[in-house]
Amino acid sequence: MGLAMITRAAFAPRFAPIFIRAVLAALMFAFPVHSLEARTTRQNTIDEQIVATCIARSAAGRNWLAKTLWGLRDQEGGWIGAEVANSDGSHDLGPLQVNSWWVPRLATITGRPERHVRHWLKQDACFNVEAARWIFLSGLATTRDYWKAIGVYHSPTGWRQQRYTSSVLVHLRRRFGASLFARPSKGPSPVSVTTP
Repeated sequence: MGLAMITRAAFAPRFAPIFIRAVLAALMFAFPVHSLEARTTRQNTIDEQIVATCIARSAAGRNWLAKTLWGLRDQEGGWIGAEVANSDGSHDLGPLQVNSWWVPRLATITGRPERHVRHWLKQDACFNVEAARWIFLSGLATTRDYWKAIGVYHSPTGWRQQRYTSSVLVHLRRRFGASLFARPSKGPSPVSVTTP
C-alpha cells in the first residue's frame, strides 16, 4: 500500500478517527523538515570539502600556512555565501569572514570593481581563502611576528588582536594537537613560531 493510498484512507472521514488523521498530518510535515536538514548537512559537507581544497591550493604545500588558514577558518566559522553584519557597519564575508573593509583595497589590487570583489568574497570559497592568505601574509611581512599577524587579520586594535590570537590558538590545538608547529624530522621548520 503506497503513501498516497494511506493518506487518502486516513483522510477519508468514514475510515479514520480524527487523532489518526492528525498523527499522519504531523508525520507528513515532519518528512520535509527532515529532508531539509539532510540537504543542509549534505551541502555543509560539500562546502567544507570545497573550502579544504581551496586551503590546500592556497597553502601550496606549506604545512604551516595550511594550518594557519584552518585556524582562521575554525575561528571565523563562516560559510560560502555568508555576509554577517558587524556593529561598525562592515560585514564579514564568506568562509573565512574577510571583513568588507578590505573590499576597496582588494578591488584596487585585482583591478576589478568593488561589487565583483564583494560578491567573490561571499560566493567564491577559493577567492575568499586567497584574500585571507593575502591579509595574513601582509600582516606577517609588516609585523615580522606570526602571532601578531594572526591578530592583525582580525583587528588593528592591540587588545582585540591578543584576544583573537588566543582564540585561534585554541582552535589550532583542537584541530592539530599541542605540537602543531613541531619541526619535521628532516630539515628546518619553514617558520619559527612560539606561542603567544
